[in-house]
Amino acid sequence: MTGLVDWASERARMILALIVVSLTAGIFSYTGLPKEGEPDIEIPALFISVPFPGISAGDSETLLVRPMETELGDIDGLKKMTATASENYAGVALEFEFGWDKTKTMADVRDAMNSAEANFPSGAEKYSINEINFSEFPIIIVNLTGQVPERTMTKIAKDLQEKIEGMDAVLEAAISGQRDEMVEVTIDPLRLESYNVTAGELINVVRNNNQLIAAGEVDSTQGTFAIKIPSSFDDVQDIYELPVKTNGDRVITLGDLAEIKLTFEDREGTARFNGETTVALQVVKRKGFNLIDTATAVREMVEAEVDAWPQDLRAAVQMGTSNDQSRVVDSMVSQLEGSVLTAIALVMIVVLTSLGTRAALLVGFSIPTSFLLCFVLLGVMGITISNIVMFGLILAVGMLVDGAIVVVEYADKRIQEGSGPMRAYVEAAKRMFWPIVSSTATTLCAFLPMLFWPGVPGQFMGMLPVTLIFVLSASLVVALIFLPIMGGVSGRVSRTFVTGSNALRATLPWVLRAALVPVAIYGLFLAAMQALNPGYLLGLDAADGVMATAPGIALFILAAAFASIVLGAVKIERQAKRVTYGYRRTFFGWIIKLIAGNPIMPLLSIAGVIGFSMAVFSYFGENNLGVEFFVESEPEQAIVYVKARGNLSLNEKDDLVRQAEEIVLQHPGISSVFAFAGAGGLNQNTAGASAPKDTIGQIQLETVPWEDRKDRPDLDGDIVIDELSAALQEIPGIQIEVLELGRGPATAKPVHLRLKGDNWENLLATTADMRALFDQTQALTQIEDTRPLPGIDWQIDVDVQKAGRYGADVATVGAMVQLVTRGILLDTMRVDSSDEEVEIRVRMPEEYRLLSTLDTLKVRTSDGLVPLSNFITRKPVEKLAEINRIDKKRYFDIKAGVASDAKRTVIDENGEEKEVIINANERIEYLTEQINAMALPAGISWEWTGDQDEQNESQAFLMSAFSAALALMFIILLAQFNSFYNSFVVLIAVVLSTVGVLIGMMVMQQPFSVIMTGTGIVALAGIVVNNNIVLIDTYQEFSKTMPRIEAIIRTAEQRIRPVLLTTITTMAGLAPMMFGLSLDFINGGYSIDSPTALWWKQLATAVVFGLGIATVLTLVFTPSLLAVRVWIETYVMWIGRLLVRLGASRHGKAAKDWSQRRQARRTKNTEIIWDEDDLNPAKPVIMPLPDAAE
Repeated sequence: MTGLVDWASERARMILALIVVSLTAGIFSYTGLPKEGEPDIEIPALFISVPFPGISAGDSETLLVRPMETELGDIDGLKKMTATASENYAGVALEFEFGWDKTKTMADVRDAMNSAEANFPSGAEKYSINEINFSEFPIIIVNLTGQVPERTMTKIAKDLQEKIEGMDAVLEAAISGQRDEMVEVTIDPLRLESYNVTAGELINVVRNNNQLIAAGEVDSTQGTFAIKIPSSFDDVQDIYELPVKTNGDRVITLGDLAEIKLTFEDREGTARFNGETTVALQVVKRKGFNLIDTATAVREMVEAEVDAWPQDLRAAVQMGTSNDQSRVVDSMVSQLEGSVLTAIALVMIVVLTSLGTRAALLVGFSIPTSFLLCFVLLGVMGITISNIVMFGLILAVGMLVDGAIVVVEYADKRIQEGSGPMRAYVEAAKRMFWPIVSSTATTLCAFLPMLFWPGVPGQFMGMLPVTLIFVLSASLVVALIFLPIMGGVSGRVSRTFVTGSNALRATLPWVLRAALVPVAIYGLFLAAMQALNPGYLLGLDAADGVMATAPGIALFILAAAFASIVLGAVKIERQAKRVTYGYRRTFFGWIIKLIAGNPIMPLLSIAGVIGFSMAVFSYFGENNLGVEFFVESEPEQAIVYVKARGNLSLNEKDDLVRQAEEIVLQHPGISSVFAFAGAGGLNQNTAGASAPKDTIGQIQLETVPWEDRKDRPDLDGDIVIDELSAALQEIPGIQIEVLELGRGPATAKPVHLRLKGDNWENLLATTADMRALFDQTQALTQIEDTRPLPGIDWQIDVDVQKAGRYGADVATVGAMVQLVTRGILLDTMRVDSSDEEVEIRVRMPEEYRLLSTLDTLKVRTSDGLVPLSNFITRKPVEKLAEINRIDKKRYFDIKAGVASDAKRTVIDENGEEKEVIINANERIEYLTEQINAMALPAGISWEWTGDQDEQNESQAFLMSAFSAALALMFIILLAQFNSFYNSFVVLIAVVLSTVGVLIGMMVMQQPFSVIMTGTGIVALAGIVVNNNIVLIDTYQEFSKTMPRIEAIIRTAEQRIRPVLLTTITTMAGLAPMMFGLSLDFINGGYSIDSPTALWWKQLATAVVFGLGIATVLTLVFTPSLLAVRVWIETYVMWIGRLLVRLGASRHGKAAKDWSQRRQARRTKNTEIIWDEDDLNPAKPVIMPLPDAAE
């Protein structure tokens, strides 16, 4: 694989061309990709609704819901089915597993509904199937106010709706606050009496003429002809001429008995914008279109439409926009872009101070190149740029430069040793090829399991691992292919810079050269700003694309070259006074030698790190700030639910809502207010958190934009909500509940108990007991339940036997009641003022729409006219407006929030009192104990659901993902090191990073966020092991040529600079986000703790503290673990001697023998070589014989 580097170096020109093409494609991809606030999430859920005017909740359950449950329950992939049976309506919500086949599922649902519809009673309207999608919430609201007739306002709204919906990027522009038209046929009771026409006769005429009869067909020799008898009314005159009765020669028509007029349906709710009656258009964009551009186009269209109005209309009607999500998204994108640029700047400063200008520029080159390659991949995959993608880029800034820093640092050493630039960078890429690949692979392994995160949180955060995988893969290509070529080319270019620096040094004195440094740096800054903002110096329009940014890029290149020459000329170079030789140990080397160079210190270091970690875990367990599911950010929108009970009329509801509305409008921190009494309201993302059952109206407010109040801490969103809540609670006769609409996947109340059962009375009684338990529990707020609201309904009982005597029946009575209530549907017809057919309804005048009118209605019999009161009675009964079911069982919910900063006093095992923070998990645990101690009726079951269910699911997944990431990383490490022990040493850093995360949460005073902090821990698992990989890889290389203890010390000395560089760059890239700091490079200025920054503080804190503390501990812990393995023989000898002294002589001797045998096996065999000369016998020495005489 390293041959790929040689292949690229031999084709440098092709690689340079590829770099240019990649950068160009990345720029076009970024400018062309849609920008959105939150990712488009397609929820695998369908909602089926069946309207049935006049049906009761009980009948809706029996006749509509149960047939649907029977047919829909067998659909493949169904996860959960909930149903609602209410007055006039039945609905079923189907939730499927993620990864569903939507087309097949929709077909199955339609087949099942067609089967169920065959069992519906007559009168049920056609069912509708609706999908749920996060992108189908309004991105901007167009509001119309003014003192003009309702019909005029409706016509303006519909004309504008038609034009807005004609835009390619707009999916729909639903109208809120307007009523549909209808043709009202108002019966005059006095005329009925004067013409001797009864209500029953009128009803029969209406029914008999409201039919479309399929008369069949005639088949003859001339052909086959279909015959039909239409019942439609073409105009109002047809209604007038409808015959009702004959009186002699005269025909009495409906026009003789009634007044016919075009009007509006009965008002079910009121709508106001900033205190004035309004009609609002909720603009929803299509998936895949740019939110910012779409909102801008809508605003331009609205302005053009207003300019085209006559002067009188412009004076009477005010049209504007509110709740503009493009402002939020634009602010988010600009702040995150500023955070990305800040991270790049900090990373380059760190590298510049450590490795010099050329290395800093090369590392800086790797950042935008990796980003632009990532944008190319995002564009190919059709992924839009959202806040999740932007933060993924910020998180990647520090990680993607790791490979570049290692290559540049190694190449810098080779250049200092005398190698040429191209040769040095190629050698560096080949030497660090596998460590970089391994470290990148381990990092990717940490994020890979997150691709399978289930549920809405997984879909919401799913773009984070995708973005990181794309960026890190691109950084691998940049570090190993692009960077060696750029380094070699820049080395050649740097020679030109050196020549220029020498010429400048020879021409100007040092003082003048130093004076040029600020000029060069300021020029570099201006050029960078021109490249970022084409209008900064030259006044170019950024909309011109590449042509506008090209001059800035060219200026930046020239300014960088000038800065390099100036900085090189200013550098003071001192000649060495003497030549040193031999290896000089650094200060850090002496520290590592102190730790690893003797058998005692490694044990003490390991014990110290383990003790420190255990102390942190223990302290955190006693002093943590609790657990939260998602991040709580500053709210910019909220819904105020106005709650009251009783049979209130619409006017009474409106009066109560108006009182709350006036208080909200008076607050200086509020930008816009929509108030709705009765039915109606804007469609906003509440994550299924439906309004409380006793809601009579709602106020949907928007705070002053953060950009306009960032210098006003008194207008903070949380403070505004708290002040409004306190003021609204003082209104008598109502209760107030405020739902903050934060960013991210909206969450409902965290404490959510569900009781299920078939026995209605037992279920009601158990729910009442549980509600009492909730009311008595400390720190629970905004408690609500879904039991039927107190109130009355009027029940009309028909004496069938008496009615039969008079020739009447239940159907006749029901139709007469409809005359008094909503009217009898005669037919539909088209009118000029509406694009759709409007209903024709026959009904009594408004002053006769009373229960007492039923007593005056009469039925014609053979004995004359008989009042209905002769055979009907009416009585008040307890109201039952709605029945909820889940998985074919009835259920009630009890929901509650938890007060912030609530604490309770407990006694610990030592008998001392201490305060414990109350959170949702703690309250659920307490309530579970209380419920388990209660005896529930047979057939009643309970469960915790809502946020708790999703939280448990996400926690379980993150734990599984963490384990899977460790397993994958262990396999990769085994493949690289071929050592279980070394692989284990590398993974120890993951545990140490968790210690850092806990310290960070305590220092920054943050709770543990299941989503954000959990994601940070999983991400750390892939980040922190990179340093250990570099250390172990270098140690294995050194241990081949020198003693192992010396290899440990040399490894720590040589790798500390790249380890600290990669750590500091990652920390520096995320440090601004951790402190909530965002710099605006284009318009100038900065911001602290903006809503966007608050969103990411916990994840950034987890990574910064986890990586920083893990690195510090790793630099001590890893050499200690490696040294322990070296000193194992010494430890065995010590243990043997200890056993001997303790009297275990046999075991001590065995231990010594084992140690000596192990040492003998490692001792090399001695080879004895004999000299051949030594084998020859010594030559005899001839001694002279003594004389005999002697």
